[in-house]
Amino acid sequence: MVKRLERLYEIVEVGASDDVVSRCYDFLGVTCILLNLLVSILFTFDGIRAQAETPLSVMELVTVLFFAADYVLRLITARFLYPHRTAQKAALCYIFSFMGVIDLLSFLPFFLPVFFPAGAVAFRMFRLVRILRLFRVGAYYDSLNVITEVLRAKKSQLLSSCFIILTLMLAASLCMYSLEHEAQPEVFSNAFSGIWWAVSTLLTVGYGDIYPVTAAGKAFSIVLTFLGVGLVAIPTGIISAGFVEQYAAIKRRSDYIRETDVNFIKFRLQNGDAWCGKRIRDLGLPESAIIAVVRRGTETIVPRGHLQLLTGDSVVLGAEPFNDYQDVELKEIVLSAHNAWVGKRLKDLDISRQTLIVMVRRGGQILTPNGSLSFREGDKVILYSKQDVRED
Repeated sequence: MVKRLERLYEIVEVGASDDVVSRCYDFLGVTCILLNLLVSILFTFDGIRAQAETPLSVMELVTVLFFAADYVLRLITARFLYPHRTAQKAALCYIFSFMGVIDLLSFLPFFLPVFFPAGAVAFRMFRLVRILRLFRVGAYYDSLNVITEVLRAKKSQLLSSCFIILTLMLAASLCMYSLEHEAQPEVFSNAFSGIWWAVSTLLTVGYGDIYPVTAAGKAFSIVLTFLGVGLVAIPTGIISAGFVEQYAAIKRRSDYIRETDVNFIKFRLQNGDAWCGKRIRDLGLPESAIIAVVRRGTETIVPRGHLQLLTGDSVVLGAEPFNDYQDVELKEIVLSAHNAWVGKRLKDLDISRQTLIVMVRRGGQILTPNGSLSFREGDKVILYSKQDVRED
């Protein structure tokens, strides 16, 4: 049952290029979103609605039913979207997430008038929210995902620039009230009546419905117009720089794939390892490292971002080879029975700060050294040190 739900989750989510069923579902989803939007637009034309109301209504019903089914499928597979939560908590996380709310509102207002006829007009207005479902389309295309990545990466800078603009708008409204209130009391009646003027002036659109008539007000308006040109350019420049950085990063990854040799290492996830239970997309791997293959029992899995690593998985990790050995000398020592390290934990060892234990081989296992690791007889210790270390 769990494997079937996991497969259903893979189909519902954005599919890999080699998953034909998932890609067909993605195509169906995009088609329904665009058709539903087209129907909403065509219904605003009285002539078209009078001539083709029945087929348009049928098309809308079919697409809305697809949205409802899609919502149910995403709800029952939410445990794989939030693997660190229980099934009930994962479902609640999806319901109250941004896309979960949009998915719900994309079909629910269509059926509410059946149960509450008195609110049909209000529910019809809620149908407009379904246009936000177009955000789903962005998940299917990498070129559209770049926009999301840029906005996420430059979030702090964009919020800072917007805060500066809002502060200047409020200050401009207060100043213009002081300069124009006596000359135009009906236009600049209070401190906030100049907000509309400040917005239209700073954004350089200038509708002309509210404007200063005094000499001081006109002079202030000229200064504010020049400031508006510069301030509006700030978020534009931030987003432009973000696009350049994002495409440069994509190019670097592509060049790395084409030109750089890759070395592979294999390790087995043990109980308690930090990667156990995490999806690959949540590991935070650097750009120069990739998980090439995951061996799970007798099954070989080509990993995708949503794959959850489990205890016992054999992970093949690829990275750029290290060829500069001039400044790094590694030494391997085998701990004998009378070695002073045997039986001690790593954090209790009295070793020089210039000595770094890189890895411990114990039988067929490779152990990552940490403070609680206890050494045993026969352990092979790989270390880097600028001092001579004897194999006692």
